[in-house]
Amino acid sequence: MQPHRVPDLMTAAVRWQRSERSEDQPWQCHYKTPRSEKSLGEEMRWFWIDRFLEFQSGQMAKAVKNVSLSEEHMHDHFPGFPIMPCSLIMEGMAQTGGILLGESHQFKYLVFLAKVPKFTSHRAARPGDQLTYTATLVDNRDEGGMTNVTAHCGDELVAEAEIVFAFLAQDDESIPVSARQNNVVESGLAAMLHGVMKK
Repeated sequence: MQPHRVPDLMTAAVRWQRSERSEDQPWQCHYKTPRSEKSLGEEMRWFWIDRFLEFQSGQMAKAVKNVSLSEEHMHDHFPGFPIMPCSLIMEGMAQTGGILLGESHQFKYLVFLAKVPKFTSHRAARPGDQLTYTATLVDNRDEGGMTNVTAHCGDELVAEAEIVFAFLAQDDESIPVSARQNNVVESGLAAMLHGVMKK
């Protein structure tokens, strides 16, 4: 079985490669960027939401994710019974809440997932489902904030979570280039928020 590819929040896309097997080192994992000539900071980020339905600045955001059998991770999780991994559902919930929090500060900070005090999965998400993530901002301060997020498929509750975020300054020299979020805000986010944001 190949290792699962589970991305962190808004980090660069990576691919697992399986190496030649040997008796003393049966498995070896390598990180490989989609375009080897680019640095990680220039790579496209992982998006686990497709678009926003509603966006009330500093209050709430509602986004959707269409679960498709064409997504690569579905073929390994699980063979013959494809379901969306809970870690990726949580990722979509975190992106919805993180964008809501970041926008309330005009994206002047880098937003990082700090911890998930609570996450409950109520049912599996299967190919053909459309997940609706609803994030509510419950705590917002200069050092970070917290959101409550739910995931629904129609009227069915799929998952719910409390997610805490931390802020770091854009010019913090300790932050690696790969953690830049510029293209998330300037390209992907601008398109997803177009026409739905309400102040």
